[in-house]
Amino acid sequence: MADGLLAAGWLGSAAMGLESASGAAEEPPSPLEKCLFQDEDSRSNSGARDKPGTTLTSFVLAGKTNFPEIFQTSHLLFFERFAAYQDYMLADCKASEVREFTAEFLEKVLEPSGWRAVWRTNVFEVLVEVTNVDSAALQAVVRLADPYLCECQMSTFTSECVKELLDLKEHRLPLQELWVVFDDSGAFDQTALAIEHVRFFYQNIWRSWDEEEEDEYDYFVRCVEPRLRLHYDILEDRVPSGLVADYRTLLSQCEDSYREFLNLRSSLSSCDSDTEQENISMVEGLKLYSEIEQLKQKLKLIENPLLRYVFGYQKNSNIQAKGVRPHAQKVTHVVSSAMMTGLLQSLLRDRLCQEPCQEETEIQFHSDPLSAVNACYEGDTVIVCPGHYVVHGTFSIADSIALEGYGLPDDIVIEKRGKGDTFVDCTGTDIRISGIKLVQHDAVEGILIIHRGKTTLENCVLQCETTGVTVRTSAELVMKTSDLYGAKGAGIEIYPGSKCTLSDSGIHHCKEGILIKDFLDEHYDIPKISMVNNVIHNNEGYGVVLVKPTIFSDLQENAQDGTEENEGLKIQTSGEADAAGRGDLDELIQCATGRLGLCARPGLPEQLEGNGALVGELVAASVQKGQLQKKRLSELGITQAADDFMSQEMFVSIVGNQFKWNGKGSFGTFLF
Repeated sequence: MADGLLAAGWLGSAAMGLESASGAAEEPPSPLEKCLFQDEDSRSNSGARDKPGTTLTSFVLAGKTNFPEIFQTSHLLFFERFAAYQDYMLADCKASEVREFTAEFLEKVLEPSGWRAVWRTNVFEVLVEVTNVDSAALQAVVRLADPYLCECQMSTFTSECVKELLDLKEHRLPLQELWVVFDDSGAFDQTALAIEHVRFFYQNIWRSWDEEEEDEYDYFVRCVEPRLRLHYDILEDRVPSGLVADYRTLLSQCEDSYREFLNLRSSLSSCDSDTEQENISMVEGLKLYSEIEQLKQKLKLIENPLLRYVFGYQKNSNIQAKGVRPHAQKVTHVVSSAMMTGLLQSLLRDRLCQEPCQEETEIQFHSDPLSAVNACYEGDTVIVCPGHYVVHGTFSIADSIALEGYGLPDDIVIEKRGKGDTFVDCTGTDIRISGIKLVQHDAVEGILIIHRGKTTLENCVLQCETTGVTVRTSAELVMKTSDLYGAKGAGIEIYPGSKCTLSDSGIHHCKEGILIKDFLDEHYDIPKISMVNNVIHNNEGYGVVLVKPTIFSDLQENAQDGTEENEGLKIQTSGEADAAGRGDLDELIQCATGRLGLCARPGLPEQLEGNGALVGELVAASVQKGQLQKKRLSELGITQAADDFMSQEMFVSIVGNQFKWNGKGSFGTFLF
């Protein structure tokens, strides 16, 4: 595409040294320069010009001011950013070295002067000219361009205000706030791209607490790659909107808590007095530290694709039930793209007038099933006649209704097209769907989600594309003589506290047949599962996967073993209870996380025993919780389960099921 944006240019470090410039009259470009641009084939594939010049496109800023065009760099693809960060900007640096590596990267590729840019903030946009670049500070030295161009939301913001603001900043602006003015010669392509990579990194990847995490050389693998993948998964609608909202809320909470923690730490470090108030502040600091660690673990869970897949998350459905119609009247809705006399006679004979009616029944006719369901009240029935119906919305069923197909499922097809989290959302007390084939496209979460209440599927065919059926906490699924296939996730996801009854059904050609989920930090009753005469076959992974905590057994083993680590922790926290209150908060936290061992601090004044003991308890609790969380999230993966898998308490009735030709086996467990 025209935005194609230098795709192959970032692909690999091997390409840097292998290509050589041929037939060039000027000095050959450096390897880093060449890696910024596409090779000849990729340029021709993306429709770029054969003559020398830029391979980037441009766009015009919206507004009344006639700014020059600027480089379009915000639409880069995932692999372009991935390779840029991995191979050229960050490589194998530690979190503490990010700034240094970024500065080295910019030093190599940025034009030091002679280019123009639009300085963009939330309030105004101003055209400036760059006279120098300070790569180490990630700043550019600028002056106002001639002619003066400015777009501002406030009429009182004049050119004099701009000059005064620049003077206050000593004419030094963050590179992230500069958008390079377009130049079709190609001379400033590298500059525009490099600034875009830095801007994107600090807006979407970098977290203010990264430097205080484990300072290892795997920063790219541990933080950059999962966050980058999540960003593009969200852009491409591969993450449910509810989970996206949870992630952004958690991120905001973590940033606020970390900011509060830094302020508290700063106030303690500048305080010289030994007061009870300071002791209390240190307790608050430890509480904040523990809270931040929990928030960070939840963020990592969402950032990791495997953990997103196996762990559940809470989602509240806001669908409102209509209830019963006035005078308790029930309506039968008939759906047909074209109602013929023969079809009407068959309906009257088979479905509408099977028995002499004691009272008249109202019948409403619809051309599509979505409008029929939307018109339903409690107790209504929707009869769908043979045909292929294409819908572009979500079926939100909040009342107890029956959705029935008139004929064979393969003759009554309801196909979803267009974006959206789900195809069918069920919250009604007793919903019945029978004799229908549902075909799912582009639904992020799945073909059918049961949030609460009971939903019965009978004689249905479910052709999935993402996840199949999700049975959330407190919901119930009854699936009879039905066929489910094609899910890129699990065919059926079963949440804790739910109930699922499967009989005479098939689940096949999915990633996993059935995934029994769990919550990482929340505890609910185990689900109740009955499986009778089902065939679960030809799934890519396992037939059934159980997400299972092992943390409690580990705790028991540790208690019995009495390991040195736990004993050392007890000695440390009890022996330092008096001194803990006054010690430096950073030192105390490092002590708690095992970085300084037994941090004895002789010579510190004694404090109140109550506060010191409380600090000690918090330290111990924080350490233990941190160790357990790390143990949970390290070396995770789905492994083959033991032969007694189906004997667990959650399986109420298991009779006559067949598990065959599943890629990794019949049963798998995910231990955390």
